[in-house]
Amino acid sequence: MENFKVGIIGAGHIARKMAHTLRDMEGVEPYAVASRNFGNAESFAREWGFTRAYGSYEELADDPEVQLIYIATPHSFHFEHARMCIGKGKPVLLEKAFTANAREAELLIRLSEEKQVFLTEAIWTRYMPFSATLRELVDNGTIGRVMMLTANIGYPIAEKERIARPDLCGGALLDIGVYPINFAMMLFGTEITGITSACVKGETGVDLQNSITFVYKNHRMAVLQMTAFCANDRQGVISGDNGYIIVDNINNPQQAVVYSINHEEVACYTCPPQITGFEYQVQASIDAIREGKIETPYMPHSETLRVMRMLDDLRSEWGVRFPADE
Repeated sequence: MENFKVGIIGAGHIARKMAHTLRDMEGVEPYAVASRNFGNAESFAREWGFTRAYGSYEELADDPEVQLIYIATPHSFHFEHARMCIGKGKPVLLEKAFTANAREAELLIRLSEEKQVFLTEAIWTRYMPFSATLRELVDNGTIGRVMMLTANIGYPIAEKERIARPDLCGGALLDIGVYPINFAMMLFGTEITGITSACVKGETGVDLQNSITFVYKNHRMAVLQMTAFCANDRQGVISGDNGYIIVDNINNPQQAVVYSINHEEVACYTCPPQITGFEYQVQASIDAIREGKIETPYMPHSETLRVMRMLDDLRSEWGVRFPADE
């Protein structure tokens, strides 16, 4: 079987991580990259071994050899760029946050369904094999009846443009808050009966530090914290009546340690070796495309919409608005 040819729209930090991934994957060719600046695209292609470089995103989407496009531009451009690619019949792996708001997400998903063109959200933790391991530990009684989950994520990034600018759909929620939210939904599901939250906003009006609590139908609770002000432990802790599990990094879990109710370590589970962790979402996309599907079971369209609507509700409660909301 020939190598699957992948193109990247955007040439920033997250695109470089994907380029590293594609270069080291088997059966995949890092085929094309596009930037608004052709020189940047050319330099990127040379560094990472891409066959083609383009000075416009439309040129890449028009290349008949491209079989999947990974969109690595800021949130505020996701809708525009994904709509263009899907309109040209190109399958899309769209970096998180999926879009600026749920309205844009609904329009993209509707277009994907109408055109029967593949589209999925690149929330990489959803695709990782280790996420399935964590779900098994929760569901199989390893720590008894599971009732509480906490998840934290934080980086000192408040001054970065992508965080500070409302026109780029900045803020902690869309940039990093999606990780604890998805962590909770992967492990505890979606039967949420109540959400409470608190927010600290910056001078530009975007959210920079948040605390969100989910209460579930079965009396479970998930307490989530995210901050763009500072680093934190990035840990997830899952608690049951017979022990608890500490996950070392909810953004890319490498280890889960199981403790008894007496705080004694009883087991340790380790993530399988990975290139960057991005390879799983790429492979899931390729598998789905080859099977003629327009979404993946790891992050179906319905789940993306559920998360986007939740993000809209939280921002509305906090009074955080983007130009794209108007």
